[in-house]
Amino acid sequence: MTLPALQNTGVFYRRILSQFPQDISLAFAYGSGVFKQHGTSQGQMEKNMLDFVFAVDDPVTWHTMNLLQNRKHYSILKLVGPTKISSIQNDHGASVYYNTLVPVDGRIIKYGVISTDSLIDDLMHWKTMYVAGRLHKPVKMLVQSENGKLRAALVSNLKSAVTASFLMLPESFTEEDLFLQIAGLSYAGDFRMVIGEDKSKVVNIVRDNIQHFRILYSNILRDCSQVVYKPAQGKLEVDKSPEGQFIQLMALPRTLQQRITKLVDPPGKNRDVEEILLQVAQDPDCGAVVQQGISSIVKSSSITQSIKGIATAGLWKSVSYSSKKLMKMWKGWRRKPSVSQLS
Repeated sequence: MTLPALQNTGVFYRRILSQFPQDISLAFAYGSGVFKQHGTSQGQMEKNMLDFVFAVDDPVTWHTMNLLQNRKHYSILKLVGPTKISSIQNDHGASVYYNTLVPVDGRIIKYGVISTDSLIDDLMHWKTMYVAGRLHKPVKMLVQSENGKLRAALVSNLKSAVTASFLMLPESFTEEDLFLQIAGLSYAGDFRMVIGEDKSKVVNIVRDNIQHFRILYSNILRDCSQVVYKPAQGKLEVDKSPEGQFIQLMALPRTLQQRITKLVDPPGKNRDVEEILLQVAQDPDCGAVVQQGISSIVKSSSITQSIKGIATAGLWKSVSYSSKKLMKMWKGWRRKPSVSQLS
């Protein structure tokens, strides 16, 4: 299975991509500038910043070329050169280097650069869930190379999102419940949801994009032996027996299993992961433990990546970007939509 592109990429996105070095293994656009979110008019959507992620095989070469083509996109860090920029990208935060508030073709964009290897690692193991979490939700896929390992990792990431969500949901639930849970995974523990993000963000993402979520997840749900999926009714039933939950826990990404182990296993006991997960599978609070594990991953990566973002964006852009986020949060408070309005 390949991750489907949701729409024709169109001339608009090709024009933007043409202004960057072309050695890109994966490129996607995401966020409120790409997909309509509830409470946002078409006019507002067209004013929103466009968010991109570019995965590249060789970050040093890519930044070398991009510094030649788009030197103005970079903060003062352009002075340290492509090797140091790549080191900052790979060794700090979530292994992503963002240039933000960049004017391109009449729109303002933000783009993150990640190495293909770091992306595959995050997709497979949820090391930071930073880019993996963005790919739990519908994105506009613009470039996708024939890299078989990357394609397999993209699918693995979606399956992991489904499995983790099953563990946190009751025995019976709706498609909307599932998609809300999936969309919320990468915001669990994110400090920006306290200061800087619209509190109704997850509901807004799902509400107007149910069909896009179905395109992403319907094949995985049909093929999953742990669930009874009734697409015509939009309902699902999952195996909540200890045996079923153990199978699901064993299928979780490695980093999440390690975080769960750290939460449950007392210091000094050093039991193996399988033994600990068997214990968690029989715990009535199994879902809460999984939630805590995810939150611990997201919290650390969101803080370190945001600190790195101040340096990569520069102080003025950081202040400008943060003020826009705070304004969106304020508008979200004023709207105060409820999840019940989904039905």
